[in-house]
Amino acid sequence: MAGSRGAGRTAAPSVRPEKRRSEPELEPEPEPEPSLLCTSPLSHSTGSDSGVSDSEESVFSGLEDSGSDSSEDDDEGDEEGKDGALGDEGHSGMEKTTEEQVQDGSPGPRTEVASARIGDEYAEDSSDEEDIRNTVGNVPLEWYNDFPHVGYDLDGRRIYKPLRTRDELDQFLAKMDDPDYWRTVQDPMTGQDLRLTDEQVALVRRLQSGQFGDMGFNPYEPAVDFFSGDVMIHPVTNRPADKRSFIPSLVEKEKVSRMVHAIKMGWIQPRRPRDPTPSFYDLWAQEDPNAVLGRHKMHVPAPKLALPGHAESYNPPPEYLLSEEERLVWEQQEPGERKLSFLPRKFLSLRAVPAYGRFIQERFERCLDLYLCPRQRKMRVNVDPEDLIPKLPRPRDLQPFPTCQALVYRGHSDLVRCLSVSPGGQWLVSGSDDGSLRFWEVATARCVRTVPMGGVVKSVAWNPSPAVCLVAAAVEDSVLVLNPALGDRLMADNTDQLLSAFVPPEEPPLQPARWLEASEEERQVGLRLRVCHGKPVTQVTWHGRGDYLAVVLATQGHTQVLIHQLSRRRSQSPFRRSHGQVQRVAFHPARPFLLVASQRSVRLYHLLRQELTKKLMPNCKWVSSLAVHPAGDNVICGSYDSKLVWFDLDLSTKPYRMLRHHKKALRAVAFHPRYPLFASGSDDGSVIVCHGMVYNDLLQNPLLVPVKVLKGHALTRDLGVLDVVFHPTQPWVFSSGADGTIRLFT
Repeated sequence: MAGSRGAGRTAAPSVRPEKRRSEPELEPEPEPEPSLLCTSPLSHSTGSDSGVSDSEESVFSGLEDSGSDSSEDDDEGDEEGKDGALGDEGHSGMEKTTEEQVQDGSPGPRTEVASARIGDEYAEDSSDEEDIRNTVGNVPLEWYNDFPHVGYDLDGRRIYKPLRTRDELDQFLAKMDDPDYWRTVQDPMTGQDLRLTDEQVALVRRLQSGQFGDMGFNPYEPAVDFFSGDVMIHPVTNRPADKRSFIPSLVEKEKVSRMVHAIKMGWIQPRRPRDPTPSFYDLWAQEDPNAVLGRHKMHVPAPKLALPGHAESYNPPPEYLLSEEERLVWEQQEPGERKLSFLPRKFLSLRAVPAYGRFIQERFERCLDLYLCPRQRKMRVNVDPEDLIPKLPRPRDLQPFPTCQALVYRGHSDLVRCLSVSPGGQWLVSGSDDGSLRFWEVATARCVRTVPMGGVVKSVAWNPSPAVCLVAAAVEDSVLVLNPALGDRLMADNTDQLLSAFVPPEEPPLQPARWLEASEEERQVGLRLRVCHGKPVTQVTWHGRGDYLAVVLATQGHTQVLIHQLSRRRSQSPFRRSHGQVQRVAFHPARPFLLVASQRSVRLYHLLRQELTKKLMPNCKWVSSLAVHPAGDNVICGSYDSKLVWFDLDLSTKPYRMLRHHKKALRAVAFHPRYPLFASGSDDGSVIVCHGMVYNDLLQNPLLVPVKVLKGHALTRDLGVLDVVFHPTQPWVFSSGADGTIRLFT
């Protein structure tokens, strides 16, 4: 029977001794263990591994604790039944080995194992080695939670889990029965339950409280000073001494000599011992000259409360009592807006007056006022209001300037958009929405010539050169160049000869505009050239020399501004990209600059270098007009939000002065070529003339003084003055209006 029981436990010898060694406190199983160990040679010789069941394999894996006791009994019964098939062969084999060992004098396996367990049970055990009870390998058993097996044996076959495991009810009952459940932990590597000893529990508690694990370790031991402060006989290093250790330093000598010199000169004051007595601020000091409050010569006493008046009376006069409507208004007002902080009420006697609800609050605010208010009198600056007004000269000292209306030029049937005066000042040209261009004699207001244009004349400009007699007019998408043949006959003939001297090139270059000669009928009217653009023209202006003219087109993109050369009949677009919708352009009177005004800014371009020189920011919503001072260092802009902005180009890109004299949008601004005057025309129907003196001294700012408001135009379609231009030699100003008239103010 011992042989049959031993044959059934073939794989056990590799398991049991480890279990005994690592768990001395667990109770031994009731089976006789020598029989388990004696039969290991037999199991290897017979090769009975194939007959082992799955449940027995799980017992061999060291996990027999996971099942219940009944499974062990079943396993033993199965083992006995299976091992009975081995018969006497196994038994006789055991007897043979026993007899041979006795004859050889060698101890049997039983005595070997027994002596090893008794004598050397703890000899080979070391605390460093990790006790791996799990025969499937050094892996956590939780990896096999989702599988029916817990690893593989040496032959590669699966080791299956026990068939029956404890459910939650069994675990709860075991927990209630086990008094050491609170100190039982599960080993994640083997799945075994381990019971912690008292020393281990104390170690865990010390670690949880942040203490050191070793009980005998003292973290507050006195530090060991490795380098003592005693003078040592032998040097620490074998290096020879530095030169600086026995020769005085020249640098330090220089520093010390400087300090000594500074002390002698009085630049450095030697330290004086501080006075240890504390200095306190005496709040209640008398006002003697040395006291703190005495130093404030303008100290004022606390302000007194206002004395109560009739409204505070318990029986006020009836005019102080509020009506129902006044009381509702008083209740709807904010507390800071009320004239009285209470409602006047009438009582029959003083005994009927109730307690005042805001008494404590008002006392508290009064105390706050008393100690938070800095009672020091401020020196009030006595300034005469007249001194605050800038010292501007009187207008009569700034004469001459136009003061009254002298002539009215009538003849246009629609609003007159544009004006221009000849360089000599004898003739005036005007363009109107009635499709005509009219030439006037300035002195008599007589219309000497009318030229039908066939469309609205948006802009007109007389050539500033005194040697030629030419007028450029913008009509729809073309610029018409006319020779009015007024005044000197010789000058008109010279102008025609100048225009006819042009020889067209064999290959016409690609240009943004087409130059067309006038037909015979058009020449009879005075037309000489037609420059055709693809888009409507809004403005035309001449360069000061009289050969170039700049044109503004109502289009998008970089071709909004074109420059034409009259003598060579060439056109060019100076810009590669656009910076918004261009409103006006103007040539600089002396330098190769072009000023381009968009809606929000004015850009100053250098035409020879082809670069942006300055960008002026008018701070207006929409720039409407532009004019350059004859000296070239100052620019004025008018805007549709009724502002006139003066720029000093040498000073800044921000406005030097912003004038808001007009009530409505500005339509035109102009400088006088000779006198220090500038004018602005607006939709309110007025022309304001200002004195604008620019000094040669760069340190002196320009003097801007409004001197006269000129009125005379009637408002038509909410439009007033549309253009303003000065006479070239006299202090006169011309204005054109929406009422179809031109007026001269002298």
